[in-house]
This record gives sequence, C-alpha cells and structure tokens, in this order.
Amino acid sequence: MRASLAGLVALLAVAAAIPTSAGADECDNAQGGQAGLNECYGKAFKASDAELNKLYKEIEARLKDDPDTTKLLVTTQRAWIAFRDAECNFQESAVSGGTAAPMIHSMCLDGQTKSRIEDFKAYLNCAEGDMSCPVPAAN
Repeated sequence: MRASLAGLVALLAVAAAIPTSAGADECDNAQGGQAGLNECYGKAFKASDAELNKLYKEIEARLKDDPDTTKLLVTTQRAWIAFRDAECNFQESAVSGGTAAPMIHSMCLDGQTKSRIEDFKAYLNCAEGDMSCPVPAAN
C-alpha cells in the first residue's frame, strides 16, 4: 500500500511539473479512464506538431534564397528534436511501464512543441532591423 501511495505521489508530482496546453484543457474531461487520457493527450500533441511543421515550412520558404541559413535551421531543428525526445523520455521515466506513461510522454511532447512554436512565431515576426533575427521579413 505504501509503495502504491508513493507511486501515486510521484506521478502527481511529475504531472504537475509538466507544462500544459490549451489542448490539455480539453483532456481534463476525457472519457475512458487512463486510455482516454492517453488518447486525448496524444491528439493534443499531434495538433501542436502539425502547427510546428506549418511554421517550419514558412521559415524554410523565407530562407529559400539563403542555403547556409537553411542548413543551420535544419541542423538546429534536428538537435531540438533529439533534445525534446530525450527530455520527454526522462520525464516519462518516473512512470515508465505504467498506464500513465503515454499520457506523461505526450504531455511533455506537447509542452516542448508549444515552446518551439513560440520560438518560430518570434522568428516569423521579428521587428524591422532586429539584427539577431535569422529569418527575413515576409515580402
């Protein structure tokens, strides 16, 4: 009983530390127990991932005449994906093998992806004359 309680406390601590998203709010009322939660948070991540990919393509389009910066974008995005996956594997490790593991993993992926979306939005909306912005303004 003590081990079960300790596991529950650990799960709640991990869940509280993971950033939530607008999609996550919808999952608060998910039906179907843990399986329903796992599915809902998985869908929330897929929606964020689709938005990230759309923004990535916009950045690529703006960089079409700059192969060196495009190469840096690709390198950076690959490194970010490796970090995101490693971070989410680490966060999930607290419940590894448990029924909540897919939910925790998806929540992490969604949170990391939403953070990257904000980075991309900033790149796409740099102030004119911002010399630290690697993405040119839209024409």
